[in-house]
Order: sequence, then structure tokens, then C-alpha cells
Amino acid sequence: MAEATRTRAERRNVNAPGYTVRFALVVCLACAAVVAVAAVLLEPRQAANARLYMEKNVLIAAGLAQPGDALSIADVDALFERYVEARLVDLQAGELVPENAVDARAFDQRAARNDPATSRLAPTNKAGIHRLPDRAVVYFIRRDDAVEQLVLAVEGLGMWGTMYGFVSLDPDANTVGGLTYYEHRETPGLGAEVASPVWQRVWQGRKIYDDQWQARITVIKGIAGDPEDDPLRVDGLTGATVTSNAVTNLMQFWLGPHGYGPFLDRFREGEAEI
Repeated sequence: MAEATRTRAERRNVNAPGYTVRFALVVCLACAAVVAVAAVLLEPRQAANARLYMEKNVLIAAGLAQPGDALSIADVDALFERYVEARLVDLQAGELVPENAVDARAFDQRAARNDPATSRLAPTNKAGIHRLPDRAVVYFIRRDDAVEQLVLAVEGLGMWGTMYGFVSLDPDANTVGGLTYYEHRETPGLGAEVASPVWQRVWQGRKIYDDQWQARITVIKGIAGDPEDDPLRVDGLTGATVTSNAVTNLMQFWLGPHGYGPFLDRFREGEAEI
């Protein structure tokens, strides 16, 4: 009886070790439940915001938006409806996937790359690409029913992690119209300048390919000449040689024979009907 009375007293004693443990456990369980419910409820919104951010960068690369523009989902949808057609490309064949086969705007290229069922091992390369998705997205920018630009997703290993961006090409599938890097882990003040609009503008008018249609665009150490006189070279990032080389490697890879190269060949020859 005395033992039972002592146990009840301890339960009422907020300073008892047992009470503290039980209280902490209840709080932890309650917090875990709140976090789990919030994660489930917010997942659709987070996915929508991630898509909004990525598609905004497609528009920036195409010159249809500026980095500081505050675009809503409705704004992005309106611009896509007016100017942008997203299509999937079979990277190996260089052919467009039938339009009604899958929603290209909803296609998750990173998830496809990471899934062995929808990807393959990449050949040895300097860009740090380990797997390639079987399919990738191409954004056709149209005005007056004519293709004005192609926007392509590019990625590759930088100094501290993978860099993700978009490059736009003119209808010759060779001349750079715009560039943006929307996700990276490069060093602030150095390699992080890949995200600077000032540096990205120096790409405009540069050429990707040489006379033999080999991807030769290169970020050099120092200052390149004007696009007309020095089309295959781009100003280097001061103090960021590793990042500069990484940009060179990823651009040459994705615009070469293992990336979008086969599709761009077909597009230039008029065989990629859209």
C-alpha cells in the first residue's frame, strides 16, 4: 500500500525523473506528428513552387523573364501557354517522343535520371555525370508559329556539388541566346558567379560548335574576345578555375553526342518535326 501511494505521489511530482521522461516523450511524439502532417499537406505546394522556380529559369534563359521578376504560377503558365512548348526527346535516338505519350512539363528529369528503369550509365566524362535519363526535356520558344529558341537543361559536377541550369540556343542550334544556373553549391564570391546575370550575358552570341560540329565552347582563364572574333570562348570566373572548367565540361557533354547532340543534328536538318 505504501509503495502504491509513493508511486502515485511520484506521478504527481513534476520534478520526478519519470515525469520528465514521460513529458518529453509526449512532446516529441506530438511534434513528430505535427511535422509529418505538415510535410504531407505541404508536399503539393512545395512541388508546385519547385516547378515554378525551374520554369521561371526556363523563361529567364529564353529572355522572356528577368531574374528579379516576381512571377506567380499563373504568370508562368500564361507565358508558357503563349510562347513555350515543352517536349521530351529520346536522347540516344535524337527523336522527339510523341506529344501525347507523356506531359513534358510534368516530367521529372532528375527522378528519371536516378531510376535505373528510365536511365542508363553515362560514358566516362569530365562533367561528373554518372547516369543519363533515357528522355530529356526540350523547350521550344515560339513567336508567330516559328521556333525562335531552344532551351535545354544542363547539369554537371562543380566545386562542391552539382550545378543545374538552362541554356538557350538560336534556331541555328549553335548560337547561345541565354544562360542561367538556378541551383549550385559554388563558393560565394567566386564560383557562385555562375549565377550572376552579368557573367551570363557574356555568353550571348557565343557558338557551341566548331566547323566540324564538335562541341568546343570553353570557359577560359581570363577575358575572351568579342563573340564575332572569338565565338568559342567565354570569359573565365576570376579565382574559380574549378568552376570554370566544370562549366566547360558540362556544356560540352550535354551539347555533345551523349547529350542533346543527336537531337540538335536532326533539328538543324529539319528532321525534328514538332
